[in-house]
Amino acid sequence: MSTPLDPNQIETIQAYDAEKRYQYLVKEVVANREIWILTDEHGCVMLNTDDEDCVPVWPNKEFAESWATGDWDNCKAEAISLNKWHSRWTYGLEDDELAVVIFPNQDEDGLVVFPDELDFELKQQAKKQGQR
Repeated sequence: MSTPLDPNQIETIQAYDAEKRYQYLVKEVVANREIWILTDEHGCVMLNTDDEDCVPVWPNKEFAESWATGDWDNCKAEAISLNKWHSRWTYGLEDDELAVVIFPNQDEDGLVVFPDELDFELKQQAKKQGQR
């Protein structure tokens, strides 16, 4: 379980460029053993790019909740354990031909990666941190 972030940390991290937010997400997800999505009554919230249908993911509850406004104000931030992400989500997203948008900011800017790429990065980070 992660430690809540203070407003200064949130502001600083949200100002990161897409690549730096990706690196931050990978480290946080592995350290906290959870990744965050938004859900509504239909399931996981989706974003669309020109080329891909994507599931947005965030490293911390605060960032996911900051997206639950406007059209998405009925959405709830939901944590997925890292083990469940590896065992179910990566394959499920691949089977559904969905990509992952990494830690989108308020301008809807975020790196789009394939589920197996994110899975690989998370596993590499876990090795660096001495986890399995």
